[in-house]
Amino acid sequence: MMRKFLLLLLTAMLGACAIIERPPPIPVRPLEARADCSYRDETGGSVTLRLDVAAARVRALEARVNFPRHGTCSFDLKEFRQTREMPTIELIQPNGSCIVRMWEQGTRVTVAFQQCEKMCTGSAYEQLLPLIYDRRDGTCA
Repeated sequence: MMRKFLLLLLTAMLGACAIIERPPPIPVRPLEARADCSYRDETGGSVTLRLDVAAARVRALEARVNFPRHGTCSFDLKEFRQTREMPTIELIQPNGSCIVRMWEQGTRVTVAFQQCEKMCTGSAYEQLLPLIYDRRDGTCA
């Protein structure tokens, strides 16, 4: 009896795993995005993002992230050159090591930073996470 119960339980668990939906793959197409948003969290931290990308070419990027008691990070397109368009956009700082990457998944556009300590004051870079813009409702975080 116990053996039948365990077999039934195992079958139910495997069946439940089969109906879990996976996120859609990231599309391989030129990124189109336009953002002008801001966000403030419960700790007083804030984000402002202005982004304009057409046919995978970045026409505007201004991002400022403020972390109370840690500092700020600021990014401006004029400090970068675009080196890649697909599958992800890549901007590199010519006189530094900072790399900014952008991609989309569903309705969200992600702007991520790598080796960008010099773009930040204090210990802000240790707090910096990718910025996410949701095209569906125009919010960012």
